[in-house]
This record gives sequence, C-alpha cells and structure tokens, in this order.
Amino acid sequence: MSSIKRLHVGPRLSEVVVHEHTVYLAGQIADNMSADAEGQAREILASIDRLLGEVGSDKTKILSAMIFVSDMRHFAAMNRSWDAWVPKGCTPARATVEARLATPAHLVEIKVIAAL
Repeated sequence: MSSIKRLHVGPRLSEVVVHEHTVYLAGQIADNMSADAEGQAREILASIDRLLGEVGSDKTKILSAMIFVSDMRHFAAMNRSWDAWVPKGCTPARATVEARLATPAHLVEIKVIAAL
C-alpha cells in the first residue's frame, strides 16, 4: 500500500497531496483581491511554484491544469501571466472555464496536478 502525504492540512482541504509520484494541488487563489486578473494569476502561479517546490517538483512537471476565471473577459489577461510563466515545451494539458468563484473579487483560480 502506498503512502499519502498531505501538506498545509486544514479543516476543509489540504493545499498539497502527494500520492506515489503525483502531486495534487488544491485550487489556488490570490491574496491580493485588488489586483486585476493578470495580477491575480501572477500571484497564483508564484504560489504554485512555491507549493510544488516544497515537495521537490516544479512547473516543468505539471501534467494538467484547470483554470477557472470569473468571466471570460479575463481570459486574455490571465493568459498574459500564464504565457510568461509556463516553460516552452512543458505546457500541460489544460482547460479554462468560466465559473462563479468564492467571492466577486476572486477573478482567477488555478488547480494543477504534477509529477514528482
């Protein structure tokens, strides 16, 4: 039986779950709600870098990404941050959907699965 490792465990979710050679991140949101979609995405991507680094992974090992935007009008702005961040040749399988997020101030949420 393989072990499951959980980091930053809270009452509702763990920020990171590692099972065998796969890393699952909870949906990441920005702390700075006054930022636009590009700024929120940039902050979220930095959080993803930090969390993956805590378990010995990195953005070159992301297998899939699910991106939620509160309005598709934010799609291009979010993509400016994404395109500057994602390594060439290491783009994951990805989907982007419009969804009502936790509060109206949340414009972007990103969830990833990565390899170790």
